[in-house]
Amino acid sequence: MLDLLADPNAWAALATLTAMEIVLGIDNVVFISILVSKLPEERAKIARQLGLALALIFRIAFLFTLTWLMGLTSTLFTVLGEPVNWRDIILFAGGLFLLVKGTMEIHSGIEGEEHKSGAAANAAFAIIVGQIIVIDLVFSVDSIVTAIGMAEHIEIMVVAVVIAVAVMYLASGPVSEFIKHHPTTKMLALSFLLLIGVALIADGMGFHIPRGYIYFAMAFSAGVELINVLARLNREGRKHAP
Repeated sequence: MLDLLADPNAWAALATLTAMEIVLGIDNVVFISILVSKLPEERAKIARQLGLALALIFRIAFLFTLTWLMGLTSTLFTVLGEPVNWRDIILFAGGLFLLVKGTMEIHSGIEGEEHKSGAAANAAFAIIVGQIIVIDLVFSVDSIVTAIGMAEHIEIMVVAVVIAVAVMYLASGPVSEFIKHHPTTKMLALSFLLLIGVALIADGMGFHIPRGYIYFAMAFSAGVELINVLARLNREGRKHAP
């Protein structure tokens, strides 16, 4: 471990891997932020903290089961001459889950939803935590398989994952609050989920869509929406000005 501290290649690998893990964590932050936006503030905070803690636990657990994880990329069978493995199946199922969940949330936003309280609120909290666990598993597999291909030392992988999840935690609160107080951004975030779902399904089918294209589209759309929000706030400020 000490020899890694003096190795510039190790530091370069750590910086590169950390940046990659942070970028891959954007998907997770968006998904968790959308889910917890429907909960009361205190419960939303608990669900967000729990979701990111589970993300960290799953990623580190996968790192210490590298033999099993690498087995996920071993061919199970072929379909039309294309090899299929467990990683493909997990990504495909996760993509379908995001498509279904995103579509349901968009429908709920358009049709309107009733306020839940009491036992219904407790059930909603449990369901949201369950959904966070499912998607955490999917994103963790994708994240750690990427990490394995980018670094040789497990110590570097663990440190990179911890830093990335810490950044995700710091970003999740502001992102959640922004989505909660700006309904139009929530619809935009849901469209991001659909886009990510399609990308995961494509990955599961052996067709990799470069993440740079996806994240550029997301960043561009978010930038346009931010301009709209600022313009709306400016108009409202002028209305209330004496």
